[in-house]
Amino acid sequence: MRVFAIDTALEACSVAVLDTGRGALLAQESQPMTRGHAEALMPMIARVLDMTGLAFAEIDRFAVTTGPGSFTGLRVGIAAARGLALAAGKPAVGLSTLPAFAAPYIAADDTAPIVAAIDARHDHVYLQVVGPGGRTLFAPRLTPLREAVRVAAATSGAPRIVGTAAATLAAQWPTGERPPGAVEQRGAPDIGWVARLGAAASETGSPPKPLYLRPPDAQPQDAAQLARR
Repeated sequence: MRVFAIDTALEACSVAVLDTGRGALLAQESQPMTRGHAEALMPMIARVLDMTGLAFAEIDRFAVTTGPGSFTGLRVGIAAARGLALAAGKPAVGLSTLPAFAAPYIAADDTAPIVAAIDARHDHVYLQVVGPGGRTLFAPRLTPLREAVRVAAATSGAPRIVGTAAATLAAQWPTGERPPGAVEQRGAPDIGWVARLGAAASETGSPPKPLYLRPPDAQPQDAAQLARR
């Protein structure tokens, strides 16, 4: 299976093509950024596809991160994946950024817990805790920072913390508690693992949709609406 993976959910614009038959990435590119995903993505897609020597018709599946993450960034990647999949007549699958952060650590050692944490601003984080064997101990949700620290510190063993809020959680770690086993501050998940998760994901038959876990910050202002005649 050839999987074309896209990630624009957080602090990077990333694209990769995985060939599961060869067990290798055919090409990949990633650029750190917090803005400008829309302008960077399509040229990056063209470059990566050119590196593989493949046509879009030769891609078997498209995979894209669906959140949580930036409202604008998520829509850029999802719209691209859905459009490409439709044009190629191939399926598209959506993947949460939290398991994407955790995946390489589970693969390296599935006996230790992993805390995936994404900065949600306003003293909140998006949090998921994964235990031995990849079992979810704390389902993905929006959590106040203080509660996230409490949950992470109460996890058995020395949890590994990864994500855009990893350093923040570590800095707030309770005095006297066993320290984290590792702290990996990352702005975005590894695109290669997004591709691998995309290959393993089940097809739902529905196009990928954003996973926000909270309502948007911007809300319509009723007072600013013009009266209808």
